[in-house]
Amino acid sequence: MPWPGGPGTVDGVKLDRPARRAFLAVHVVASAGWLGLSAGLLALGLAADTTGSPAMAEAAVRSMQLFADRLLLPIALLTLGSGLVLALGTPWGLARHRWVWTKFWLTLATTAATAFALRPGVHEAVAAVSAGQELPDGGDVLTGPVVSLSAYVFMTVISVLKPWGLTRRGRRLREATRRRTPAAPARV
Repeated sequence: MPWPGGPGTVDGVKLDRPARRAFLAVHVVASAGWLGLSAGLLALGLAADTTGSPAMAEAAVRSMQLFADRLLLPIALLTLGSGLVLALGTPWGLARHRWVWTKFWLTLATTAATAFALRPGVHEAVAAVSAGQELPDGGDVLTGPVVSLSAYVFMTVISVLKPWGLTRRGRRLREATRRRTPAAPARV
């Protein structure tokens, strides 16, 4: 007899197939949106950093501010939340597979970096350019999008490849399940 709830459950609650598919669709769309927003921010950051036109630089950083203030955090939180629900309500688990565990921590780190580094950097750039000054440091508007885009591409790749196998906890849980569940009779 498996332990209460079994694998892929939280306090015995397991996502049924329609719920799992709905959360998976939300997670994939939100993740793809976050990746796209990062690519857009990188393009705008490059435009702001390389243009010779103060008006173009201001338009680019103001557009970055619009994305950063209105879209990034909601998309980041939706990605994080839907990923947690999927991890906790399916057999993948949060700490059973190394790729899931890696994605969780990278998503948490990039969400924090978005809130506490990228957005303030964009706000400083907008304030400077709006006051008629030059862009304070072009790297400020490029570093965040480059780092986040790299992280999201990496997370997408490991979501597809699912490398590295089980964590120590995952191996323990699998062994516990095998010991508690009697072997099924062979089908002929």
